[in-house]
Amino acid sequence: MTTTLWILTGLAALIVLALAVYATLLWRKVFQRQRARQNAIGARNARLFESIRDISLAMQQRQCPLSEGCIRLTVLLDHLVLPDHPDFPRLYPAIHDMHERIKHMPTHDARKAFPPQVIEQMDEEREGHEVELEGRIQADVTRLLDWAREQRT
Repeated sequence: MTTTLWILTGLAALIVLALAVYATLLWRKVFQRQRARQNAIGARNARLFESIRDISLAMQQRQCPLSEGCIRLTVLLDHLVLPDHPDFPRLYPAIHDMHERIKHMPTHDARKAFPPQVIEQMDEEREGHEVELEGRIQADVTRLLDWAREQRT
């Protein structure tokens, strides 16, 4: 009877050991996937930050219309994955204000479907918003560039 007990105890120990090895392998896979996900997020954020920097600089240098830049920046900021989840509309209110004012306006092919008079009216409205918000947008862009530089270091 003692031999049977020792055999069963040995088998139980082998089963526990095998399960522990299996659990260790599973945990390793989880950590590897988490690391790969964090690396992918980091690479994506780096590309987004580069685009944010490029568009912001173009807006500062008047190489990009403010309205177009605001739309693009708002989308890029929305796609960042950051641990502290900044409140971008509160941090850069003029950029988001411009986006809210013009997001209803059609772009690209959808714009071509409208008569020239309507397109002209939309352009005048958009340009009026640009003039009205220019100083505040430029201040937001400067702060955004500073913040983006801090994030990359």
